[in-house]
Formats: sequence, C-alpha cells, structure tokens
Amino acid sequence: MQLKNPILGLCQQSTFMLSAAKVDQCPDDEGFEVAFAGRSNAGKSSALNTLTHASLARTSKTPGRTQLLNFFKLDDDRRLVDLPGYGYAKVPIPLKLHWQRHLEAYLGGRESLKGLILMMDIRHPMTDFDLLMLDWAVASGMPMHILLTKADKLTYGAAKNVLLKVQADIRKGWGDAISIQLFSAPKRMGLEDAYTVLAGWMELADKGAELAE
Repeated sequence: MQLKNPILGLCQQSTFMLSAAKVDQCPDDEGFEVAFAGRSNAGKSSALNTLTHASLARTSKTPGRTQLLNFFKLDDDRRLVDLPGYGYAKVPIPLKLHWQRHLEAYLGGRESLKGLILMMDIRHPMTDFDLLMLDWAVASGMPMHILLTKADKLTYGAAKNVLLKVQADIRKGWGDAISIQLFSAPKRMGLEDAYTVLAGWMELADKGAELAE
C-alpha cells in the first residue's frame, strides 16, 4: 500500500490563526513551530500556499508586503509561521528597523520554534540577508532547510548546477547541518522533500505514515 507523509493531512487542513506585530502578540510559546523566511520576492508566500494547498499567505507582485508575523494552525500543537520579507528598498527605514527588532526577538527567544525554512530565489541565491540567516542558524543551533525557489525559471540542468554550487558553498562556510533542495510552486516541484523535513521537525515522522486512501 502507498504511504503518505503524516504532515500532508495537517497542511491541507491548515487555517489562518493570527498576525502579530510584536513578539508579545504571538500565540502561547508551546508545541511545534516552523518559520518561513526569505528575502523580499524570494517566493516565500507562494511556497507556503503550495505546501498547504491553500491561499493562506498573501502573495503580491510588490515585494515586502508581509509586514507581520503570520501564524497558521496545523493542529492544536503545530503551527507554520510566515516571517516578514526583507531587503526591499521601498520599505521605509523605520519599518525595516521594526521588522528587524521583532524578528530577532522572535527567532532568539521562541522555545517552540523547531526549524527555519529559508527561501532563496534560485536566480539570486546567497544574498546578504541569506548569509545573515545562515550565520544565525548555525550560531544558535537552529535546524535550517533551504528551498531554492523558482527552479522552473531555469532548465533542470542549470537548476541542478546552482543547487550543487550553493550546496558546496554552504558546506564550506557553515558545515553539513543545513539541508537544501530545488523547489517550484507552479510546477509543484520538491513538495515531498519539504514535507519530510517539516514532519521530522514537528515530530510526526516517528508516528508512522498514514495509509493513503
């Protein structure tokens, strides 16, 4: 019989929970959270929507629209978190500083945060923001998995070459702890690998996969 990843059903039934402008507005710090981060216009909202089979995260042609910590409920103990996008020049400096302050407070003090999914546009990987997030993840011991988004914008061979290069750069600079994969929201490429990572961080993998209908 075909087995399906136990996270799949939870993602399909995910619902919007709340938006927080400050850390003290976040849900109770318990259970399991996985946060999604990425430079503005890296495809973060599209990836979230594809993984959840819903339109939970707001997508926009204008980068920098995610200005809050947005929480999505999978079940009573598990949540996904859409973090503010960074790096867009037209966002006012005071707002950038606000985002930075509260993002750092969330990342540094959230006990329920079990892992970080970092989105990189495959055409523009390893930006300054990406490097900062890599440094933070390694220094804090936070598990990180990278989605090289918009992989459909390149041929498969070219995308694979970028994957191998970024993989090598990360291994050289930050070690072997960080995993990485190709991802495309429109082509639904890389979903299974991403689900496997989420299930492991949220301690669903040990429960065994559910039988597919």
